[in-house]
Amino acid sequence: MGTESTFSPQKRASTALPTTTSTAAAGVARGRAASRGKQFSKTLNNIKITVLCGFVTILVLRGTIGLGSLSSSESDAESQHMAEETNRILAEIRSDKDPTDPDDDQPEQFFNPNMTFALGPKITTWDQDRKVWLQQNPQFPQHVNGKPRILLVTGSPPGPCDNAIGDHYLLKGIKNKIDYCRIHGIEIVYNMAHLDKEMAGYWSKLPLLRRLMLSHPEVEWIWWMDSDALFTDMVFEIPVKKYEDHNMVIHGYPDLLFDQKSWIALNTGSFLFRNCQWSLDLFDAWAPMGPKGPVRDEAGKVLTAYLKGRPAFEADDQSALIYLLISQKDRWMEKVFVENSYYLHGFWEGLVDRYEEMIEKYHPGLGDERWPFVTHFVGCKPCGSYGDYPVERCLKSMERAFNFADNQVLNLYGFRHRGLVSPNIKRIRNESVAPLVNVDRFDIRHSAHHSDGSRS
Repeated sequence: MGTESTFSPQKRASTALPTTTSTAAAGVARGRAASRGKQFSKTLNNIKITVLCGFVTILVLRGTIGLGSLSSSESDAESQHMAEETNRILAEIRSDKDPTDPDDDQPEQFFNPNMTFALGPKITTWDQDRKVWLQQNPQFPQHVNGKPRILLVTGSPPGPCDNAIGDHYLLKGIKNKIDYCRIHGIEIVYNMAHLDKEMAGYWSKLPLLRRLMLSHPEVEWIWWMDSDALFTDMVFEIPVKKYEDHNMVIHGYPDLLFDQKSWIALNTGSFLFRNCQWSLDLFDAWAPMGPKGPVRDEAGKVLTAYLKGRPAFEADDQSALIYLLISQKDRWMEKVFVENSYYLHGFWEGLVDRYEEMIEKYHPGLGDERWPFVTHFVGCKPCGSYGDYPVERCLKSMERAFNFADNQVLNLYGFRHRGLVSPNIKRIRNESVAPLVNVDRFDIRHSAHHSDGSRS
């Protein structure tokens, strides 16, 4: 545009060619005009570029701000959708309903109270059948390394806990049990399935234990342990030789059982029973109070009236067993060993605050009040939304119990927890060029072999 305003068309005065002098002068004039035109054009273009850059910058900033807001909104919406979907799935799981179940919309049917409930077909020849099976299957011995084969059984509900911390402590509980079983050569089963819809809640262990008994004839003893019970003496072993003439071992007190008929005379949170016909018969007699609904409600009234101190609530497996052993003492008690020389079940409240004292005065392998074999958190219910004790108190106490036991395991590796309420660990021993010396000195398996359930 600058060239159009600077230069005008030349008019010829004649048809003759211009002289040399006039041509040179015209070239100089054209050169000066072209230089001024280029400078003006460059200046104008710079102004245009500056304005354009400014405009683009404004657009980019506005776009960035707008996109950031949009991106944030989309992220929030996605997070909200994921939270809603997660809650929906959890609610569906906790409801115990299957969307594909054709009977899902039908009203719940309870067991007929006019009938006697049974866990399964009546079996009367189990001892003989099992003996023959063991003879035919020598690859599945009932004794391993001179000890009867023991199966530890524990479990939790099929759905997630009501809170995340509950699932965390279930994980700690199973870790604790796996450690103990690994050290002592015990097999373990962790169950998360309800095998019988009638036997929910307290009673779910009975159909499971019966099924395991019949499915694992090679197992001599089956040991039930609640998920809220922890091993706190990792050295102590069940003195099974002591029970050669018995078929059931359960923690309790005979005077509370027979003199006072107390509903807490025994504890079914940790007990053993032999794989035999007697145990099948006991389960058959024990189970009829268990079906949920009217049967369990009415049985609960009978148990509350019969057992001292029992609150009014539906029948539970522990009260039913106590009632059975008292009312049919002659039939069952000859084969039941009520154990209290060590803590097959140790109530947590009187133990967890004494761990430091135990560490200072005693040593693992005792299993009794000096160093409890099992610490059981009765009434805490970490997986549920309610409990008989404050949540903070229960969780802190469970952390102390877990770390108290875990220190006994970590000792072999040269570590321990920084404190009984700390999940963090610290080194307590440097690594050695002769590691087998430490194995011989610190491995719990050596202590357990020499201890074998003895007390000092």
